[in-house]
Amino acid sequence: MKKILFLLVCISHFTSAQTSEELFATGNTFYKEGKIELALESYLKIEAQGNISSELFFNLGNCYYKLNKVAATIYNYERALQLDPLNQDAANNLVFAKRLTIDRIEELPKSVFEKLNKEYLQKISYNQWAIISCVLSLLTAIFFLSFYFSYSSSKKRFFFTSSILCIILFFISLSITYHQYNYSKEAVFAIIFAEKTTVKNEPTSNSEEIFTLHEGTKVKVLDTVDDWKKIKLVDGKIGWLLATEIKLFPQF
Repeated sequence: MKKILFLLVCISHFTSAQTSEELFATGNTFYKEGKIELALESYLKIEAQGNISSELFFNLGNCYYKLNKVAATIYNYERALQLDPLNQDAANNLVFAKRLTIDRIEELPKSVFEKLNKEYLQKISYNQWAIISCVLSLLTAIFFLSFYFSYSSSKKRFFFTSSILCIILFFISLSITYHQYNYSKEAVFAIIFAEKTTVKNEPTSNSEEIFTLHEGTKVKVLDTVDDWKKIKLVDGKIGWLLATEIKLFPQF
């Protein structure tokens, strides 16, 4: 009986995968024919099945861009990059999509490490950094064993130096993996989906309005109180707005 149930689950999973592939192909066909809303419907069905990918969100972003839905466009391009930081097509399209936003917020100057982290280190996910760490640890072991069993002094020097270099790189990559993992789990971002929203200095409806934001702006979420979210902009401004005005990025 257990074998039959297992077989049924496998068949169901395979059928679902096939359906997602068919929907993706159908969506692509609709998009090429200019039937954007039908393409969007196909892609959304795939998302509803839970079969998400960077390519799926990239296509969703393209559809919303064609439909002039700024917030949804930026949200989906950002999600495509969240799953695959090296998706250059999504990164390029995101630049164009951000030009449609009203808010022009200047980012605070970054330190050398922050620039290095954003421009290079964050281009690789923490899972990929973990793989790099595993490879480096394996190379360290191989070089050390080669050093131990070598008889030539020149080879010993080479293998010893290589093992030391690999172990240093291993600890560096491990540190980056740990940092990127914590960042991905602790940093919560969102996109403003309301056409226009006022940000207040306290999480109450009668508190003072300190500035205004428009759809498509990306914010960092710092805290939650009842129906309010405490947000921070890249220029350092902090305030509170209603949770219904934004859409959070899911954490993987």
